[in-house]
Amino acid sequence: MKKFIVVIALILLSLTGAQSSDHKSYKILRTEVVPITDSSTGRAYDLYIRLPEDYGKDASVKHPVVYATDGDWHMPLLSGAAEFMLPNAIVVVMSWQKDSKDDFDGDERPHRSRNRDYTFIPAPTPELQAKYKDGQARNHLTFIRNDVIKYVEANYQTDPTERIYFGFSLGGQFGSYILFEEPDTFKHYVLGSPAFDPRSLKFLQDLATKHEADGTPLNANVYVSVGEKETDAIPLIEAFMSMLQRHKAAGLNPKELEIVEKSGHSEAFPATAVRSFKWLSGLIADPESASTGR
Repeated sequence: MKKFIVVIALILLSLTGAQSSDHKSYKILRTEVVPITDSSTGRAYDLYIRLPEDYGKDASVKHPVVYATDGDWHMPLLSGAAEFMLPNAIVVVMSWQKDSKDDFDGDERPHRSRNRDYTFIPAPTPELQAKYKDGQARNHLTFIRNDVIKYVEANYQTDPTERIYFGFSLGGQFGSYILFEEPDTFKHYVLGSPAFDPRSLKFLQDLATKHEADGTPLNANVYVSVGEKETDAIPLIEAFMSMLQRHKAAGLNPKELEIVEKSGHSEAFPATAVRSFKWLSGLIADPESASTGR
């Protein structure tokens, strides 16, 4: 009798396994995954690309493009937000390095490369620097400019005058670096809860002062958000906002700081995506209207 029960149990388990294996993974509509290699470093990444509903029906229509960091974390929400508020935009979300294990002593965590790629100063101690390899934002920016943007604009119906950057946390900090290092990379910058510390903020202030001295134009619209409960971050982000205001003469157009009510750091992300896309929708002309002059 016991053997019979065991056999029945094994059969049921095998049937359950077979049924679950028949289930398909859900795929976001009109999305594709494009492998891409950093031509300078040889590192492998993916681009998660979401296309508008009517994409390709009219070859004369050019679309704004949202470029975002932190692929697996951001793709689902940004795709949904774009569907309703930026329906004509192409969304390109860049993954973390795919083959990073060998670069980080066997650490297989998928997001391991973001500290290295999104920060622009070394870690404060040799031990942390050896572990995280911080401060390689310049390399990652070169990859975005030379490989990602060039690929997207060569293969999709894009409007190069309407490039948008979206980054949150370290991605927001990285975007602030792009804004002052290579400001013409994007026209619109969304910097959600940028993860500043006094060292990174001082670096940005020095970089902004340098560009002010050499007359570099900083023509960009900038949206910055922070959670109401991010009490340690708010003073640093307010100092950053003051820095943006001081450089309005160079072409910066910062929106008033968006405070996400009753939210900490992680909780501020969904509201940042939705509210910033609403803001962007008021800045970007409908591509069909732009192409026909209406």
